[in-house]
Order: sequence, then C-alpha cells, then structure tokens
Amino acid sequence: MITVIGSLNMDLVVQMNAFPKQGETILGNSFQTVPGGKGANQAVAAARLGSEVAMVGCLGDDHFGETLHAVLQQEQIQTDTLVKSNSAPTGIANILIYNNDNRIVVVPGANYELSLSHLEASKDWIQKSHLVIIQLEIPKETTAYAIHLCKEAGVPVLLNPAPAANFDVQWMEDITYLTPNETECAEIFNEPVDQILEKYPNKLIVTLGSDGARYFDGYYPIHVPGYMTTAVDTTGAGDTFNGALAYALVEGQSLDEAVYFANIAASLSVEKLGAQGGMPTLEAVYARMAGLE
Repeated sequence: MITVIGSLNMDLVVQMNAFPKQGETILGNSFQTVPGGKGANQAVAAARLGSEVAMVGCLGDDHFGETLHAVLQQEQIQTDTLVKSNSAPTGIANILIYNNDNRIVVVPGANYELSLSHLEASKDWIQKSHLVIIQLEIPKETTAYAIHLCKEAGVPVLLNPAPAANFDVQWMEDITYLTPNETECAEIFNEPVDQILEKYPNKLIVTLGSDGARYFDGYYPIHVPGYMTTAVDTTGAGDTFNGALAYALVEGQSLDEAVYFANIAASLSVEKLGAQGGMPTLEAVYARMAGLE
C-alpha cells in the first residue's frame, strides 16, 4: 500500500516549432489537456505497475477537478482521501514543448488548499501505508506535517523535492529517500554532488535523466545507468521514476535493483505524449529489462 500526498493538475500542453522570445507571439502546432500534477502522476505510475495506491490531495469544484478525479478512479487509485475546495480552482500546468524539451508554468490553485486537517482526516491511510510519496507542489507546512505523521507512524517517506525552493534541509533527518535531479540537488545543498551523496548514504538518489541515477551505498559511489531511447515527451519521466521506485521498494527490491527498475520505467514513459500517457505497465518494464522491447 502506497499513499501519495501531493498535487493534481490539468496540464495544458502546447507543441510548437520554437519557443517564443520575450514579447513574441507564435503559432503552435497542437493543444491538448492532459491529466497531471506531480502527486497524481506519481500515484498513476505506481498504480499502473500494480501497487495499491491512495491519493491525498485537493481539487477545485470544476470540470478539470471532475476529470482528474475520474482518471484516478480509472487507474484503480483510492480517491476517498481527495478533498474539494470551494474557493480555489483545480491547479493547472501550462507546458510548452519544442524539440523534445519542455518549459512549464504551474498555477497551484486548489493544491495550496490542502491543509493539516485534511491530512488528519487521512491519517488511517497514512498509518497503514508501506511507503508515503510526497512532492513540494502543496503548502510547505502541509508537507512538514505529512513527514511528521509518517515519522510518528514509522512509515518510510520518499520525497521528490520539486520545486526545490520549497524544500527544508531539516527534513533530511526524518525522510527515508530524497530524489532530486542534478539541478534540484545543487539548489538544495549548494555543494558538489559527490560530497552530498556521501553525507546521505542510501538516502539521497540523484536522477540524471537518460544517464540514470547516482547514490552512495555507504562504501562506494553507485551509478545505475539509464536506458537510451528516443524521447517524444519528457514531461512525466521524473514522476514515473519516483512512482516506479516506490513500487519496487515496497515489493522488497534492493535499492540498486529498485533504481534500475525505475530507470527502465522512466525510459518507457518518455516515448509517448503526456505526463501519464507513457507510464508503463509492469509487463512492459520487465519486457524491456529482458531485452524483449
């Protein structure tokens, strides 16, 4: 059982032939609304692999909220832990895609209405979880309280520090795994990666995109290679990595095995459009690991 505490957004995705310059208007190629939000993405990634997942988050009382709620239910994710805001709209992310790269602007909306009392109402789900996944697209005090509840219950926490500006280094003592990318790691710690990895053995896992991920096992620096593929949309790669890592850890895989599994899942996710669109099934991950795909 995995509980995800985090954001739900509707992604407004525009594909184009070039990013506009300051003050410039250009024509785009296509527009889609795609379910997203780092919390929902990571919940879908874990559920699609076969985990039992509950999603704790806040939606607006609007069409986007209804759609996102329905999508989670279709993925067999527990939604009784979702709450509805009467004062804020469902969060959105405006995603511009050009040449296999993206630029994203997030408007949190109802995600910033997720409160301590909402976590209290979901306490039973948190306490019976084998692992809790948290990101930083919800209020900082809510994140801090979620970590506190997990510590109280003895539940491991996987924290994906995005956006990194909302991270508090004091949380390192109470979380089990931290999964920044290289940019986020530099912003949080402001020290060379090698030094920071050694400070947090088997806890700090730095993702490297297509190059895989790095961590320190207490004795040696470990580099778990990625899988080279042709990317169509990298939007959900990090979220797929985190959901897959959580799945593998709960299933009892070693950290090395779990990171490799997550790298393979992330490589599959970038081959289709949309944060959740390419998130793979367990069969697809094992097929690629076996060299069958």
